[in-house]
Amino acid sequence: ASHMPGGCEAQISVKSPICVSNHTLYSCLGHKQVSLSRLGLMFSMSKLQSGNGVQWKDSRSQRGTVESLAEHESSSLGSDPELNGVTNTEIQTDKYGFIGGAQQSAGENADIPPDVLRQREAKWLDMLNSWDKWMAKKHKKVKLRCQKGIPPSLRGRAWLYLSGGKVKKEQNQGKFQELDSQPGDPKWLDVIEKDLHRQFPFHEMFVARGGHGQQDLFRVLKAYTLHRPEEGYCQAQAPIAAVLLMHMPAEDAFWGLVQICEKYLPGYYSAGLEAIQLDGEILFALLKRVSPVAHRHLKKYKIDPILYMTEWFMCAFSRTLPWASVLRVWDMFFCEGVKIIFRVGLVLLKCMLGSQEKLKACQGQYETMELLRSIEPQYMQEAFLVQEVIELAVSERDIEKEHLSQLRRWKETHGELHCKSPPRMHGAKAIMAAEPPSRQDLKQNPTIIVEVPQTTESKTEKGKKTKKIKDTKNTSPPPNPYLLPSDPPLPSDNLSPSESQHLQKDTPLQGSNQSLSSVEHDTYL
Repeated sequence: ASHMPGGCEAQISVKSPICVSNHTLYSCLGHKQVSLSRLGLMFSMSKLQSGNGVQWKDSRSQRGTVESLAEHESSSLGSDPELNGVTNTEIQTDKYGFIGGAQQSAGENADIPPDVLRQREAKWLDMLNSWDKWMAKKHKKVKLRCQKGIPPSLRGRAWLYLSGGKVKKEQNQGKFQELDSQPGDPKWLDVIEKDLHRQFPFHEMFVARGGHGQQDLFRVLKAYTLHRPEEGYCQAQAPIAAVLLMHMPAEDAFWGLVQICEKYLPGYYSAGLEAIQLDGEILFALLKRVSPVAHRHLKKYKIDPILYMTEWFMCAFSRTLPWASVLRVWDMFFCEGVKIIFRVGLVLLKCMLGSQEKLKACQGQYETMELLRSIEPQYMQEAFLVQEVIELAVSERDIEKEHLSQLRRWKETHGELHCKSPPRMHGAKAIMAAEPPSRQDLKQNPTIIVEVPQTTESKTEKGKKTKKIKDTKNTSPPPNPYLLPSDPPLPSDNLSPSESQHLQKDTPLQGSNQSLSSVEHDTYL
């Protein structure tokens, strides 16, 4: 039995004599060591550089800290150099919000021309306004636009619609606020608190201890443990929630996390981690068809999938790929489901181990694992990776067929699954078909609503008013229909008292306390 920090306990089946301990399993998540007792080798985390650029140097830094968020409220950017790794004078933030680390963008990706971006935004706004019709009649077009990349200004909203999180939120009004107000289970809160500073510490949103990013991350993860107390918290959920929080408010991120855990990757974060082990075997079986050379090599050296694919799948590549590639993969993942995660894994394995020339340099377990932990940048580059993923012929049917096969083998060797997960939904269309939403559930709630006041006048009154305007030489400006309480009163020479009163009464922004509410997700456009 292998106990993962954060409540994930796993029974790992390994065919080779490699010792798979708790260190091995969570090495893939960037906090522990890989123990290879057969070779007498240790993959130290001081050597392994995780996807967000953090290098753990000893067990003390791996275990984290027990200080509460409240004690770090006063922390500011650059005040914690061992965490931030930078000083205020050195900070250069990329367009994604990273101030350093392996996932900081070096600007090598060409930006989309502004006019093209505006066109795409207009198309996505049109789709979101009639989401049910587009999903029912033009799903292929939605899929194609996800493959091209969702416009950054609409990415958070699009992810929420694709995942079904928008519908869940509307059908459970006030649920997140209710969970957020509860104290939570202390055994989960302690582990969550220790994990907060590990999530993208080089991103401006999470760099400050006790900052708004870490506070929202704590709220989302705590709410999930209350929402699913039987499942609790698994450390791989933290980077998933953090990515969502980079694009949407805490309530939306919570429902996005719920959908990922329950619809896209069911069972991944449950005790035993049986689902991720099964998917590892599915990945290995599909590799035989995609790249026989890579499959033979991994089989020859008895390198089990759980050793290299755990972080990939459980964190949806958010800690592995350059950030531009992460976003493109997630765009497709929310639309098409887990097959995108399988395809990315297969592409990387094929590129790194798919030729005899490459295998000359990794004749052994250690060398192969070293190669897979340091994937060559050209294979992770956005344009190359996305094109390879789109072209790779691995479908939902292939995955489900192999899933049934591996499930039979599992039952023969391990017996029945201990954790009964709900069926996996392969993308947005399957989720919507399983739980058809109402039009009200999909209705967008803009933050700022401007209503142009309209006055009703009879034809005779309108004629008299027109004649009066022609006769007078007064060139005063037209009345301001959006008068704020602080503005000076407008001249009402040409308006009757009732009309003047009407304008002031119907001023849309007057006395409004919701016009820029941070609760509404549209402020993130």
